[in-house]
Amino acid sequence: MSPLLAAVLGAGTGLGLLAAVFGLFPPRTPLVEALAALAPRTEAEPLAAQQSEPGWAARVGRRLAPAVAACGLPTAAVRRDLRVVGRDVNLHRAEQAASALFGLILPPALLTTVTVLAGGTPGLVWPVGAGLVSAAAFAFVPDLNVRAEAKRRREEMRHTLSAFCDLAVIALSGGAGVDQALADATSVLEGQAAQSLRRALATAELTRVAPWGPLGRLGEETDVSELRELAATVSLAGSEGAKVRTSLVAKASALRTRQLADAHGEAGQATERMSLPLVVLFAGFLVFLGYPALAHVLDAL
Repeated sequence: MSPLLAAVLGAGTGLGLLAAVFGLFPPRTPLVEALAALAPRTEAEPLAAQQSEPGWAARVGRRLAPAVAACGLPTAAVRRDLRVVGRDVNLHRAEQAASALFGLILPPALLTTVTVLAGGTPGLVWPVGAGLVSAAAFAFVPDLNVRAEAKRRREEMRHTLSAFCDLAVIALSGGAGVDQALADATSVLEGQAAQSLRRALATAELTRVAPWGPLGRLGEETDVSELRELAATVSLAGSEGAKVRTSLVAKASALRTRQLADAHGEAGQATERMSLPLVVLFAGFLVFLGYPALAHVLDAL
């Protein structure tokens, strides 16, 4: 039997055993998810756009999504990021399963092919071990993508919140009421974060409650501490325009200070990343400069 055929048969046997185990012991669906499936929410997610059609990765890994759920994935932190980006948990599990399947098949196949072409015998341990390790690593690639997207959405919310506070202060200084000032501030903003703020204010208007409650819940859902702090601070100020304006001015100043500090930090990190290629080039130059002398000394010995 050829090594390549042995590796393929071994991977197929492992997948078959894994499918048999999950078939005999199917994962239990949490009660919260079962009730949510029976009564789905009609309101939109905080920062979510309309759900797009699942890609090929989600379609491929859809049948293996229960296996990913049985492993306890995604984690609580990833679930929060999924709520921020507005992505379905089951769709994310399907993408994780497809990514793990890709990592299980491709690296062992490449390793076996390279070894055979080099005239060696790959055996069975190395391809299977490489497949299992790469499958475990590839399963977390969708988590990294979701984390990066959630970070971008939160930064967008912070920038929008800073502009929102500044515009609301201007409207309050012009004599507008609190509700009118907030509505005017969000009407000129654009983006998904602005849509979420407008949705929260519309909810407050329809339910006849103060706008700080829906804004605070939006901060909880999106995990933006600045929005939660703004809602808590302004709710203590009551409905007086002067006190609300003072709170908004203070929060806008704090947001600008944090954004400036973040910009300085990112600039410093970019400078360090730019210096790394220069260090590598300098080290290579020293190697090429010192190798002839070192070779000459070794030849003399």
